[in-house]
Amino acid sequence: MSQIPNTAIAVIGIDIGKNSFHVVGHDARGAIALRQKWSRGQVEARLANMPPCLVGMEACVGAHHLSRKLASLGHDARLMPAKYVRPYSKGQKNDYNDAEAIAEAVQRPTMKFVATKTAEQLDLQALHRVRERLVSQRTGIINQIRAFMLERGIAVRQGIGFLRTELPTILATRTDALSPRMLRVIEELAGDWRRLDQRIDGLSGEIEALARQDPACSRLMTVPGIGPIISSAMVAAIGTGDVFSKGRDFGAWLGLVPKQISTGDRTILGKISRRGNRYLRVLFVQAAWVVLVRIKDWERYGLNSWIEAAKRRLHHNVLAIALANKLARIAWAVLAKGRAFELTRTDDASVRPAWVLAPCSARSRRSLATPARAASQARRPALTTPARDAIDVLRAGTKERRLARTKELRDMRSKR
Repeated sequence: MSQIPNTAIAVIGIDIGKNSFHVVGHDARGAIALRQKWSRGQVEARLANMPPCLVGMEACVGAHHLSRKLASLGHDARLMPAKYVRPYSKGQKNDYNDAEAIAEAVQRPTMKFVATKTAEQLDLQALHRVRERLVSQRTGIINQIRAFMLERGIAVRQGIGFLRTELPTILATRTDALSPRMLRVIEELAGDWRRLDQRIDGLSGEIEALARQDPACSRLMTVPGIGPIISSAMVAAIGTGDVFSKGRDFGAWLGLVPKQISTGDRTILGKISRRGNRYLRVLFVQAAWVVLVRIKDWERYGLNSWIEAAKRRLHHNVLAIALANKLARIAWAVLAKGRAFELTRTDDASVRPAWVLAPCSARSRRSLATPARAASQARRPALTTPARDAIDVLRAGTKERRLARTKELRDMRSKR
């Protein structure tokens, strides 16, 4: 269907391809006024001759470049996640129906959009993507070297540093266990490992230099556990953070919140959703572990009371995820408000996390504390000492920790 004469196009949906783009336009009434297939070179030229309108596209390869081009022409270009567009598709799966679904979805008032990345963000993101791939390749080479040596009865202590230190000695002295062919194979893998180390160090140095020159990254590095890698990855992913209305939304986008499966009056929270940017989520979890192992810095960062209160209720892995979510929310506030991290001291030792992850067992998920449950428990009469001890044991976490807590409470009662 070609363009209808004398009909103003209000909304356009573009299904992006490698060489061809399928375009569907709606007029102000919602009727289809344009249904054409354009080449890549025709898109910018034809849209330049149209009055400004709303243009929707799926967030995919090439979408950010086209979005910036259309915005420079005066159009309101918006990007959407593909999974949010899919429910608006009707009929068979083809490019025209996909473009029509995009044009329909971009008009929804509740649609969640993806912020258009600048060229600088894409450059920074490319550095992180290449570095991530090289780190993955290096891990594969290290695992392969360990596997080859284990097949010959040679075991090396866990840790990349131990293998890097002991590998030259093993290759020089263990000729009795390693054949000449296997020695050559492992030496070639070790050479690949050294070359990957050099490339990773070079990319890491470039990322750190860019992060220290960027004001937003410098502010993010004032947050506990966040350095040049995490700060630059966050800026490359969300820019100024305007796409999120609050830090809680950013934590949910990272997949650091429990997956909700609720119905009726039952609220069921399970494991973390693991949605969104996996690379950034992994970095924030690593930052949380860095903070947890540096116990002396808790007071300096104002996290001492929060972590101590959470440690009494949560498994250490669950605590790391909860702290990662807290750090992510703090980082978003620093990025969105344009201010460095400011320490807010509190003397309340009972500070609780904003949310608590449910342990793996169904019984623990059913007993997960919610604001309504906490309020009802506050109205209950005071429990006796044995009852409080029993609840304390159940909240201890794993079986080993429950047994240890039971023994500790028994010793305390015997001393009274």
